[in-house]
Amino acid sequence: MTRAPSVSPFALFVSLWKNRYLLGQLVKREVLGRYKGSFLGLLWSFVTPLMMLAVYTYVFSIVFQAKWPSSSEGAPDRVHFAVLLFAGLIVFNIFSEVAGKSSLLIVHNSNYVKKTLFPIEILPVVIVLAALFHALMSLCILFLFCLGGGLGIPVTAILFPLVLLPLIFFCLGLTWIFSSVGVFFRDIQHILGLAITLMMFITPIFYSISAVPLSYQFFVQLNPISYFVEWARQVLILGQWPDPNAFFGGLVLSVIWAWIGFAWFQKTRRSFADVI
Repeated sequence: MTRAPSVSPFALFVSLWKNRYLLGQLVKREVLGRYKGSFLGLLWSFVTPLMMLAVYTYVFSIVFQAKWPSSSEGAPDRVHFAVLLFAGLIVFNIFSEVAGKSSLLIVHNSNYVKKTLFPIEILPVVIVLAALFHALMSLCILFLFCLGGGLGIPVTAILFPLVLLPLIFFCLGLTWIFSSVGVFFRDIQHILGLAITLMMFITPIFYSISAVPLSYQFFVQLNPISYFVEWARQVLILGQWPDPNAFFGGLVLSVIWAWIGFAWFQKTRRSFADVI
C-alpha cells in the first residue's frame, strides 16, 4: 500500500532542501520561459516595469495632478503619488501572478504528476519564487526612480524582505489549494480571473485607505492584500515602521494558512493522476 504523503511542515522543508537544485532550475525555466523567443529576452523584466512607472507618473502626476492624502508633515506631493501607486502594484502583482497561474499549475505539469518520484509539492514554490524575481526587478526600477527624482530611499526599506514574508506564506497557501482544486474543477481559472480583477479595485492601490469612507473601511480591511500593500508603502516610501502587532499577527495567520494549503495539497495529490 502506498504511503500517504506527509502533511508536516517539516516534510516540506526537507523536500525543499533535498530538491534545492531542481527547485532552482525550475525557477530559472519559469522566469526565462516567459521571454522565450523574444528579442530583448530577460531585459523585458526591466523594460516592462520601467514603462509602467513612466506611464503612471505621466497620468497621475501631470494629467490628473493627483496627490496622496496625508495629514503628516512633509506629505507626499503629486510626484510621490505615482511612486506610492507603483509600490503597491509591486506587491499586488506578486499576488496576481501567483493566483493567475495557480489554478492550472498541476494540469500544465501533468507529466510530472505521473512521475511518482517527482516532488510536485514544490511546484507552487516555483511560481512564487518566479513572481518574487519579477518583483525584485520592479523594485530596482522604483529605487532608481526615487534616487533620480531626488526622493531618496528611507532606511526602513531594508525591512521590505521581512514585510514580504506574510505575503509569501499567503501566496503559497493559496497556490497549494487552488492548484489542487484546479485539477478537479477547471472553472476555477475563470473564477480566479474575475476575482483578481475585483481584488485590484478593492485593494488600496490607486487610493489610500484614508480616502475610503469610514463606513466602508472595514470591508477594505477584510482584504489581506490591503495590509501587505500598506506595509510595503510604509517601509519603501514613507519611512515608517509597520505596526508590530498587526504585522506579527498577520505573519502568524499567513503561516497557518500556508500549512492548511500544504496539508490540503498533500491530502488530495494521490487523486491527481486519476483525474488528469
